Amino acid sequence: MSLLFGKRDRPRPRIGVTVSAKSAWRIFPLIRLQVALAGGKALRWIQEDEVDLNKVDGVVIGGGDDIAPMLYGGEVRAGVTLDPARDRMESRVIEKARGHGLPVLGICRGAQMLNVVLGGTLHQDAFEVYDSSRRYRTILPRREVEVLPGTRLADLAGTEPMKVNALHSQAVNRLGDGLRLSARDQGGMPQALESLSDPFAIGVQWHPEHLVYARRQRRIFRALVSAARARQQGLGQMQEVDRMPAVDAPTTFFEKS
Repeated sequence: MSLLFGKRDRPRPRIGVTVSAKSAWRIFPLIRLQVALAGGKALRWIQEDEVDLNKVDGVVIGGGDDIAPMLYGGEVRAGVTLDPARDRMESRVIEKARGHGLPVLGICRGAQMLNVVLGGTLHQDAFEVYDSSRRYRTILPRREVEVLPGTRLADLAGTEPMKVNALHSQAVNRLGDGLRLSARDQGGMPQALESLSDPFAIGVQWHPEHLVYARRQRRIFRALVSAARARQQGLGQMQEVDRMPAVDAPTTFFEKS
């Protein structure tokens, strides 16, 4: 077939995905679908001995329990569910992925872990700090997010207000090295961050894997896969992501997600 169409078939970029042992059965299929729609192939990682960065071209750090505050100089609070083994695994995955030049997408907890590994801190209870931000406990797109102009996320998803789901309690406090904010909610709480230079990295506080019907959410996965393909071919990741066609202004509820 490649000869008929005048070009060689290229292997799909492989994306390693960290997920919680408790929720992998329902979360990983959604991420796998989004990665497949973007042109990649997802591999599931639950335990550290499953991780082999030599077999992947990019990484997704999935959502889950809160990050242990000891990792960023905070104090343990009563009633918080932690997963120390996963903390160790994902912090090492991000460190090594950055060292290997692998692009990273952080989802909810994954966005927070990306920030912590790069030297940032978190608000343990973000709603104490941002008291005008409303707390939601649903996977439905109820939270309105403002995408900040001049950011890569704005290039990917546009600057129109975005309707997303949001189940988190922690949020970014001090930004990690080489990162900038790219979205806030109506109460000012940080909702997305991104790297300023290669390797490509973006973190969102919401769960785009649940919003598979929303074009702007699919473009986040498409950017990751585009960066992974660029890394696979020895090209500049940010440059390849920036070559993605501009998103049209959303006109329907689903497009605003």
